[in-house]
Amino acid sequence: MKHSQMKADLPQLEGKVFLTDGGLETTMIFHEGIDLPLFAACEMLKTEAEREILKNYFRSYTEIAAQLKTGIVLETATWRASRDWMEKLGHNDQSIRRINLDAVALLKEIREEYETIETPVVISGNLGPRGDGYDPGEIMTEVVAEAYHSEQVGFFKEAGVDLVSAITLTNVPEAVGFVRAAQKAELPVVVAFTVETDGRLPTGQSLGDAILEVDRATGNGPAYYMINCAHPTHFEQIFGGENAWAGRIKGLRANASCMSHEELDNAEELDDGDPVALAGQYRELMDVLPGLSVLGGCCGTDHRHVAAIGGACVHSHHHEDQLEGKSDVRVA
Repeated sequence: MKHSQMKADLPQLEGKVFLTDGGLETTMIFHEGIDLPLFAACEMLKTEAEREILKNYFRSYTEIAAQLKTGIVLETATWRASRDWMEKLGHNDQSIRRINLDAVALLKEIREEYETIETPVVISGNLGPRGDGYDPGEIMTEVVAEAYHSEQVGFFKEAGVDLVSAITLTNVPEAVGFVRAAQKAELPVVVAFTVETDGRLPTGQSLGDAILEVDRATGNGPAYYMINCAHPTHFEQIFGGENAWAGRIKGLRANASCMSHEELDNAEELDDGDPVALAGQYRELMDVLPGLSVLGGCCGTDHRHVAAIGGACVHSHHHEDQLEGKSDVRVA
């Protein structure tokens, strides 16, 4: 399967708006009162009660997508389910594999419940950085990053995901290694970089340079790029003029809060911002990022934010025809 063909198989690239979820971990900690050691939501898959809370979380977003007649990209609860993090949580080879497979199985149950022709459901195997999501720390080489992330990519391939996404990446070598692991597994791949309050990666590199560098190193490997775990006020100023790289950005998962990563790390209470104001900022970003089609949230956001974002953006000028001529036939 050629990579160009792999990209064409993703329905979120066809111009229809797709929603995705909000801040899974902050929702569980601050709204559900669940303790997540090391921010690892995958630990919730171990008990039936917490698994049901997870399902209801994903149901809430899928119901919003169904109401708005958008698609939805469901991300597995596996941002912390790679080997280094799982070993810190006491897992062995068998349980690391099982949790990654279980996370995909849970989303397949949601897809069975909700998918229709109007609301296609795409399942993404979600990876996080090997290190901290805010601090690049000791940066791996591309070769080491590929070897590290290939294990979790392999689990997702085995489980039958539609694509794999690396969320909150801080540096280019890790992104390149991850993309190459996905290419070897013949899976469509998405890279989501995080940026600081100046719109640059935590390494200091500009987002545009990072995208161009990953594309050069992987033969335009990613199906698209996303920005996540930053507020629109941190990066809206970097777009303008004729930037070909900006057209590679198709997804946005912003934080609810304007706070910096350091401030968020030290916050004792959740700053959930203003859902309506955030939705307006997404709508404005669609004018400078015409390819933007996958819309969700990150830290501090929940179903209220995504519902507001969907309501504001689904009728935007370049998506206004998507609601016409659709049927209510449920997919078997």
